Amino acid sequence: MTVIDGTSRSTPATTAPARPSPGTASGVDACRAAPEPHPRPTGRDSYTISEVVAYIGLTAHTLRWYERIGLMPHVDRSHTGQRRFSNRDLDWLVFVGKLRLTGMPVADMVRYAELLREGESTFEARQELLEATRRDVIARIAELHDTLAVLDHKIEFYAGARRAPERHSA
Repeated sequence: MTVIDGTSRSTPATTAPARPSPGTASGVDACRAAPEPHPRPTGRDSYTISEVVAYIGLTAHTLRWYERIGLMPHVDRSHTGQRRFSNRDLDWLVFVGKLRLTGMPVADMVRYAELLREGESTFEARQELLEATRRDVIARIAELHDTLAVLDHKIEFYAGARRAPERHSA
């Protein structure tokens, strides 16, 4: 796989068991947490599609679709034609998962991948794309905070209504 952002994993590789969703341990900010180690050390990092499914949590269909639409334009193949993913591919898929969580449209993710493949001359365009997505996320967070305030108000209303009859019975 040739598409990768300049972020590399700084944690030593270990032979950790497969896990459903990297970076999602409860109570940990996955965007700020140190990256989790790869299941295999670099150089011995050849994963089948089923191993990637177990590690990343996407379906095999989604992985094939990502390849078909250009989000993962080059996945290595074994001598029998089976897809073989590397640690770099896993890193890319984790990053794509973060972009999905932001609500970034798939077309924009594909555009980002294209810009990345074009090289350093596209730094500004990639930055603009990520900044636009960040603005959208901040706006969505504000909407969710407003929604949470409405829910909190209603919950407090119902909690107060339950306490009111208790006061009258004493």
